[in-house]
Amino acid sequence: MKITLKDGSSKEYEAAMAVIDIAADISEGLARMACAAEVNGEVVDLRTVIDTDCELSILTANDPKGLAALRHTTSHVLAEAVKRVFPDAKLAIGPSIDTGFYYDFEHAPFSREDLDKLEAEMKKIIKEGAKLEKFTMPREEAMKFMEEKGEPYKVELIRDLPEDAEISFYSQGDFVDLCAGPHLMSTKNIKAFKLISSSGAYWRGKSENAMLQRIYGTAFNKKEELAAYLQHLEDIKLRDHNKLGREMELFTTVDVIGQGLPLLMPKGAKMIQTMQRWIEDEEEKWGYVRTKTPLMAKSDLYKISGHWDHYKEGMFVLGDEEKDKEVFALRPMTCPFQYYVYKASQKSYRDLPLRYGETSTLFRNEDSGEMHGLTRVRQFTISEGHLIVRPDQMVEEFKGCLALAKYCLETLGVEEDVTYRLSKWDPNNKEKYVGSEEVWEETQGHIRNILNELVIKFYEEEGEAAFYGPKVDIQAKNVYGKEDTMITIQWDAVLAEQFDMYYVDEKGEKVRPYIIHRTSMGCYERTLAWLIEKYAGKFPTWLCPEQVRVLPISEKYADYAAKVDKELKANGILSTIDNRSEKIGYKIRETRLQKVPYMLVVGQKEEEDNLVSVRSRFAGDEGQKKLDDFITDICKEIRTKERRQEIVQEEQK
Repeated sequence: MKITLKDGSSKEYEAAMAVIDIAADISEGLARMACAAEVNGEVVDLRTVIDTDCELSILTANDPKGLAALRHTTSHVLAEAVKRVFPDAKLAIGPSIDTGFYYDFEHAPFSREDLDKLEAEMKKIIKEGAKLEKFTMPREEAMKFMEEKGEPYKVELIRDLPEDAEISFYSQGDFVDLCAGPHLMSTKNIKAFKLISSSGAYWRGKSENAMLQRIYGTAFNKKEELAAYLQHLEDIKLRDHNKLGREMELFTTVDVIGQGLPLLMPKGAKMIQTMQRWIEDEEEKWGYVRTKTPLMAKSDLYKISGHWDHYKEGMFVLGDEEKDKEVFALRPMTCPFQYYVYKASQKSYRDLPLRYGETSTLFRNEDSGEMHGLTRVRQFTISEGHLIVRPDQMVEEFKGCLALAKYCLETLGVEEDVTYRLSKWDPNNKEKYVGSEEVWEETQGHIRNILNELVIKFYEEEGEAAFYGPKVDIQAKNVYGKEDTMITIQWDAVLAEQFDMYYVDEKGEKVRPYIIHRTSMGCYERTLAWLIEKYAGKFPTWLCPEQVRVLPISEKYADYAAKVDKELKANGILSTIDNRSEKIGYKIRETRLQKVPYMLVVGQKEEEDNLVSVRSRFAGDEGQKKLDDFITDICKEIRTKERRQEIVQEEQK
């Protein structure tokens, strides 16, 4: 057989050989470093026997797929350690992930002390150096095997597999786990790992299932790589919006109010207000007209739209259909409300496109395990809009929605941090959607063509579409690497039919319009979280809830400080005064720590000549300026939404 290697060279063998033996034939060093392999594009175990011509690539920990095998093996070592230290724990699943691995257990919550004990036990297991060996069983035998071991979650996983499936297991010494692999050849090949944290996680991600305990960890091939990653984790904690946003008094949460219901404090509310006013004014320039619609509606509305059948579990329902004459629900979206704004009067083809915009407060019954800070909440506000268009206008209007979204991203300074996803339906799960297969394929093709024409890089993913149409999702990751949708633009060719929406064309005939569901900036709360992490709290001046702090050198200059503050406020600048009886150096340091863009120090010289001594996050000591000149400069910076470059030296002092 002929084996074609990654570099284009080839090897020929007379008999079948395991991948690990081929790696050893190429190089003993390569065999020691090997974690997995790729055969004709498919990742396989090193134990895999090759008996025909193929393309082969040996994967080490320097390759993401090889690193995943190392981390997967480390998750099995964690599982063995848990069974040794906590024998009553039940095993669930333990995959590798982008940042390392996790394993779910039925057990009481794990403390940091528990994780330290488990790390010590894992080191013992690794030192023992047991070989990992793969074996298989028929499905029925495999279920019985796991039942005898008292592992109900493993039994459930096996039961969900086809009856004729061969079930694979891996053993390492006395420990055995259900797994498809791939894995390292031995536990001794694990060089550097760390257990990071523990949290609750529903079995199979469903809130109706048991709450398990998930342990997160990571592993690398070298201790230096692990140390760098752990330092990275410490660094990103400084940007975590859930921590930093509370420290900066932008938002808080209270148990008696409820999970996923954050309170925006004055500074956070001011930032949301600034963004909202900007978006509303900007949308008017792009031809949008505003609506204001109710926060709830009868179930009848959601039955027409299809949300009652396809989305009811995600809604807050008020009432009981079996007992109450009328059942209401808080709205999870605004689209059906705006459809009735459209239907309130007859429309001609000349009236289209109609672009409705609304600052919409929405409610979604998120699982408690999904809630996090401002990024995943149960009540939120979005820059929502719906465009009612003629079919011949659809492509250009869709492009316009993309252009507005890109403008918003650029203004916020986050345009380089996003990816574009074409979210498609799942043709193997058609009952989740409305509309014919032909309509879905056609509309997905239109979006694909638009993205290609605009030279926007994107990827495609099945099963992420709304139930009524495909969409472009603009995605971003938080500091921990979790991806969220920031902006959505959806193509809808079906709901106009359900709501009997039409316009009268040039022939006097009734025609169904198309609809674009879109956000220009997305959810305000989620965007605020994104900006906190993007800028580590050091926002562009136009977004800051406090733009200038006036610092009198002593009480003698309090009147002049008040005059400066009054003049700043008269020009729409968000300013405060620090009149405390503290030394000026202390006031400067504290203002810098609170990330205020500008501080104006005032004393005798400044009062005599109507000056201010300017210090900023951007250039440190900017010297004395006439008050009018400073106001002119900062007003221009705010008006143009300029993002000045931050300095580093000042923060290091």
